[in-house]
Amino acid sequence: MSLLALTGCGTDQPGEAPPRPPTLETFLLEPEHIPLERMLDGRIEAVNQGTVAAQTSGRVTEVLYDVNDFVPAGAVILRLRATEQRAGLLQAQASLREATARDTEARQQFDRVALMHEKGLVAKAALDQATANRDAARAHLAASRAALQSAQEGVAYTEIRAPYAGVVTRRHVEPGETVGPGTPLMSGLSLQYLRVAVDLPQSNVDQVRRIRKAAVYIDGRRVEAAKLTVFPEASGSNTIRARIDLPENAADLYPGMFVKVGFVVGEAQRLLIPVTALVERGEITAAYAVDESGQVSLRQLRLGHRFGDKVEVLAGLAAGERISADALLAMKALEKGSAP
Repeated sequence: MSLLALTGCGTDQPGEAPPRPPTLETFLLEPEHIPLERMLDGRIEAVNQGTVAAQTSGRVTEVLYDVNDFVPAGAVILRLRATEQRAGLLQAQASLREATARDTEARQQFDRVALMHEKGLVAKAALDQATANRDAARAHLAASRAALQSAQEGVAYTEIRAPYAGVVTRRHVEPGETVGPGTPLMSGLSLQYLRVAVDLPQSNVDQVRRIRKAAVYIDGRRVEAAKLTVFPEASGSNTIRARIDLPENAADLYPGMFVKVGFVVGEAQRLLIPVTALVERGEITAAYAVDESGQVSLRQLRLGHRFGDKVEVLAGLAAGERISADALLAMKALEKGSAP
């Protein structure tokens, strides 16, 4: 399909003035300074990803989430049979009550003996014995409190919770299985924070470290890097690993996807056109150019990367040409034949 510039057509009545076409707002297409980028392949990975393992022994009673399920942070994802742990908790609670009673009794006994010693009614040995009993009861109380905390942790370990919000990628156990400390239970990752891993050629490392700017390109979109990290050592393939942190909750990006990464290594002059000046007809992208006489023509374009609300023009327009800023208004002018 070819696109041709259309010129004004005649009127129905000789001598009748043609209708005045709408006024077009135009701009002069001039080169702009944009970043010069080295394009490399990268792979998206999750910042938070891992496998939750058992911290106590028990039999799996419930698996509450499956692969591809979203899990809120702190939600219970799996339960273990907790009979032994709950029995230990009850024992620890009873020991704490006993220790509390003995501590109270020892402190009261010490107060009575200390008062009697001040009045000279008992010997120093009795005071020393009361002091030792008080300190021993206090230590036993502290040990009982620690044992209770440990027992509570043991019961808590039977309810495995998600360390962060994310998506389940694999479940390693099923209900009825017996697990022990260290047994993998469920794997997952968070889509909130993503990054891209890239092998950076040594020839570009100095420029990348100095400028520290990069962007990820995917499906015609340009996503600016939130942070760029260059590792301090090279691999055996004469490359250095670089890591690009993406903005939080980057839309339509998922771990495992391959993307193009543009590392800024300098500046270049490119022709940029606002996206509002573009018109799409089927698979063709074009813009309306206006010459010195006001004639409007439709130019088929070949576009490059997008930079904010502008896109790079690779072919179809040249510097110094005047372009209509409103594609719809230019279309009406083209239909009438010219622009003022």
